[in-house]
Amino acid sequence: MCSYSFTVFMSAFQLLPVAPFHILALGGTGSEAGLFLGLLTYASAASAPITGAMGDRLGKRKVLIVASVAITGFSLLYAIAPSYHIILALVLVHGVFWSGLLSSSSAYILDIVPASRRAEGLGYSGFASILAVAIAPGLGLWVFDKGGWTLLCLEMAALNLLMAFIAWRLPPDTRREMPRLSLRPSDLVEWRVMIGAVTLFLYSFSYGGVTSFVAVYADSVGVTPRALYFTIFALAIVTTRPFIGRYADRIGHARVIVPCLAMMVLGIVVLVFASTRLTFALSAVLFGIGFGSAYPVFVAHLMHHVPDHRRGATFGALIGAFDTGIGTGSISIGWLSEHYGFGRAFAVAGVLALFSIPYFLYMEKRQWTTSALAPPA
Repeated sequence: MCSYSFTVFMSAFQLLPVAPFHILALGGTGSEAGLFLGLLTYASAASAPITGAMGDRLGKRKVLIVASVAITGFSLLYAIAPSYHIILALVLVHGVFWSGLLSSSSAYILDIVPASRRAEGLGYSGFASILAVAIAPGLGLWVFDKGGWTLLCLEMAALNLLMAFIAWRLPPDTRREMPRLSLRPSDLVEWRVMIGAVTLFLYSFSYGGVTSFVAVYADSVGVTPRALYFTIFALAIVTTRPFIGRYADRIGHARVIVPCLAMMVLGIVVLVFASTRLTFALSAVLFGIGFGSAYPVFVAHLMHHVPDHRRGATFGALIGAFDTGIGTGSISIGWLSEHYGFGRAFAVAGVLALFSIPYFLYMEKRQWTTSALAPPA
């Protein structure tokens, strides 16, 4: 699963930072460049609750194979698309398969991790993706500069085929006894989880903006290399996530989530005023420490209160909230930066991330994790 996750994120994070440059080269505006990640994640968010439930019923391994093959096709179509309008249309369908891949891979990993060490285990399982995030943006930008968009897309297609092969070699997941298939919204979507997961939306807004535009931002202020932020961000996660996850398992996940959210807010505040390598690096360290541990700790906190046979659907709900935040952040930061500059755009992201703290505390007071187990009224 680590080799699968590494390959997935090596492909995706070569595409995401480079796509805005290609869309701009095709005549798109900054707002339209932000639509690439925005539409990908909106489509993923809208479909994730359903594709997550499909993983529970059809088998997570099968979903991983189908999604990997489909994304291979999209990589090839991106290579020959003559305009950015077609690319933006393709990415909408791409997002549906992306959601199935994310929800099924996360649920597959959770089947392996011991319940008493979930935050630590999820943190370790994320190392492969974090390592890929450290390498992929720089590699993608280098391939794009040297060989162009078509070569980059062909390389991503090869990686996606490798993803499909790795998924095919995985042991079949053990599916638990499921209720009869129902198309009722309450059976397909974990609505209570989605309400609590607004916390993810509020802080993932900033992540969407950073992923799409921090390289463009660095380019505009003369900070090199353009992939500096991604590399330091990933290193900050790798060096702190195991200790924070283990600590959270020991003292309680809810007590660690708020400090992680606060670190993200500080990182965004520094980014608002960043204009040198040092300030970019400091922002990446703070944002990486907070963001890198917030998600696995949040998921571990929730999974103690969710039935085992609903893990795929639960991850679908979480990914729905998370990807909606990323998509909204990418589109909004693109539009705001074009009209008001990057400093003010990232300031808006910081304010929303700050709101995630009181919202989480309020939901904890309402005992939303306990209510996630309650049957529908």
